[in-house]
Amino acid sequence: MRGLNSASGRIVGARLRVLRAPVDDGIAMSFAPMAERATILVEVETADGLVGRGESWVNFPPWAFLERVATLRDGVFPLVLGEDADAITALHSRLVSALEPLGRQWGAPGPVMQAISGVDIALWDRRGLAMGRSVAELAGRRVRETVPAYASSLGPADVGSQAAHCRELGFGALKVKVGFGRQRDEDNLRQARDAAGPDMAIFADANQAWSVDEAVAMAPVLWACGVAWLEEPVRGNRVADLEALHAATGLVIATGENVYGREAFRKYVASPAVAIVQPDVTKAGGLTEALAVAEMAQAHGKAVAPHLYGGAIGLLATLQLCAAMPAVTVLEYDVRSNPLRDALLASPPRLTGGRMAIPQGAGLGLALDEAAVAAVTRQAEGLRGAPTTPPPRSSHP
Repeated sequence: MRGLNSASGRIVGARLRVLRAPVDDGIAMSFAPMAERATILVEVETADGLVGRGESWVNFPPWAFLERVATLRDGVFPLVLGEDADAITALHSRLVSALEPLGRQWGAPGPVMQAISGVDIALWDRRGLAMGRSVAELAGRRVRETVPAYASSLGPADVGSQAAHCRELGFGALKVKVGFGRQRDEDNLRQARDAAGPDMAIFADANQAWSVDEAVAMAPVLWACGVAWLEEPVRGNRVADLEALHAATGLVIATGENVYGREAFRKYVASPAVAIVQPDVTKAGGLTEALAVAEMAQAHGKAVAPHLYGGAIGLLATLQLCAAMPAVTVLEYDVRSNPLRDALLASPPRLTGGRMAIPQGAGLGLALDEAAVAAVTRQAEGLRGAPTTPPPRSSHP
């Protein structure tokens, strides 16, 4: 274990790498297709030579990585350079306090929290490396060594064959994309049910495609196909709308991938309409926020099913959340083409019997394949040395 003190833990460098890779397997959400995978790899270096790694989500829109480069380079990195990397909670609070008001005025609270997420994950990783312990152990407990996984991102085409393949792989549950029109959604859900059989759980994800009335109208189809939960059903994801839908249909509702920070989660966690809470460690504010949200959900008797739709570091960070939090019930595992996930790990975790082993190594637990990362790096920027002047807080009310 490396010695821990304020000098050795001083942040001397912060770097980002834009990772991008094309995909052509027909993947699409209700709002847009996906022609490439993209993510931001964040690296934080300290005076002792350790480098912690994090990830910031930039899947949509296709130009999101351009904004994230600027936000990290000009907004986030100057606030952490020269600071004590071991003071994770204090640094996280400083970032949120300085940047959340700017994000609010900008109309971009999500991108700001996604940027903070990358640095926060990197800080947890670096501290775990320094102490020779996994992130889950740093969080205070390690409650499991494996976690059940469900197959995510089926549809909008070839759902029957995809579902049959997921069953062959040993998954106990799968999730179908909906929001492509009533007839297509119904056909896809029935194909999934026929291929999966009666004993496999099926979830549906609308990605906020419907109005409340449209979601209510779809309820008989969802019930008939045995959909166990419905994710992000209504546009805007307002709690009042989710509660109206739940009251009218009794559907089990999951949400959280587009909720940012623990304070924003409170009303969802407290609502009787929300049964499944889905923080994303690469979006909601990092591991610091995701751990707090999971504790909050547990206190309200709610299940946690973390959203996961990113790259290699996002997978590792989510697995550490699964290891640390008793309220987590399942891991989302995207079964579509993703060159930025398993291929970037020197020894990726494997699924066995529908469960994934959680890495036990220090920090996030596994090493990246540096050559593979270099092959998908499209841009790199960073800061070293003394911090620049932090961005001013907004003077607007």
